[in-house]
Amino acid sequence: MKFNQITIKDIARELNISPSTVSRALKDHPDISVDTKKAVNALAEKLNYQPNIVALNLRQKKTNTIGVIIPEVVHFFFSTVISGIEDVAYQAGYNVILAQSNESYTREVAHVKALFNSRVDGMLLSLSRETTNFDHVESIISKGVPIVFYDRMYNSPTSSKVIVDDYAGAKEATNHLISQGCKNIVHLVGAPNLIISIDRLRGYKDALKENKMEVNEKLILACNEGTFEEGKTVMEKFLKGSIKIDGLFANNDPMAMGAMMAIKEKGLKIPEDIAVIGFSNWFIGEMMEPSLSTIDQPGFEMGQEAARLLIRQIELKVKDQYEAVEEIKILKTRLIIRNSSLKKQVKKK
Repeated sequence: MKFNQITIKDIARELNISPSTVSRALKDHPDISVDTKKAVNALAEKLNYQPNIVALNLRQKKTNTIGVIIPEVVHFFFSTVISGIEDVAYQAGYNVILAQSNESYTREVAHVKALFNSRVDGMLLSLSRETTNFDHVESIISKGVPIVFYDRMYNSPTSSKVIVDDYAGAKEATNHLISQGCKNIVHLVGAPNLIISIDRLRGYKDALKENKMEVNEKLILACNEGTFEEGKTVMEKFLKGSIKIDGLFANNDPMAMGAMMAIKEKGLKIPEDIAVIGFSNWFIGEMMEPSLSTIDQPGFEMGQEAARLLIRQIELKVKDQYEAVEEIKILKTRLIIRNSSLKKQVKKK
């Protein structure tokens, strides 16, 4: 069955009035009589008339729509970011178009182009693990489209960012393990091209140096995919070697959980033999045995701040007051101590 969209002309023809009269009646124009407004609105409701949004957008030069590109929807942290974005966008009268890069540079490029062609007013973007070339983003920025990065970004002087203090969070995580008596601490590093991975590695190293402990490169293990499976595989391989460790700080919770599985299968105890801490505070970490200590990222707040910043830039653009300059909002992390890292508490028992 074929369905045709009802137009203003259809309503006008049915009521034997002009399309311009219908249009003004739907807008509650004071020059249109009350009876005509009632007749037009009643028929519009009966026929399920919907205004042509594309045509309205072309006239208004604004779509009230923002595009959001996310690396992985299934990632707990990013799902909380989306909730924060939608909370602010909805209240401000904006619609959200969500696209998932699935950690693919190629998909990310395609989504950026598609959102631009859909005439979104602005974009919120968190880079994929594969992204090392930023021409696709710079191209959109050069066309005057506001872009705000959240969590994962690159050092662009013409776009704004909302991030957490990854360096301070990693440093606090490492210091916590040191406070529990850990002397040989492994760090599972994330994708090397992501600034968040670089900052977390830097925080780990500086915590060791400030505690007058050696930075042993053999204890820095690459986990470029950042997954549970990779964390488990990398740790299994490491535990077959001769180097003994008593602590582990992972770039994210999934890697930490995978490492915990490998440690248990090796017959070692957590935290008595190896204390473990992650980063990002996945809800499932609290249900692990033992429960996973972690660094909490305020995902919902990040989404809210990113959406507010982008919408403010969009409104400035409408007033011809927008200038593509860098503005950075840094959110604080929070140490959450659970059983996986409490070596001293275990000893007291």
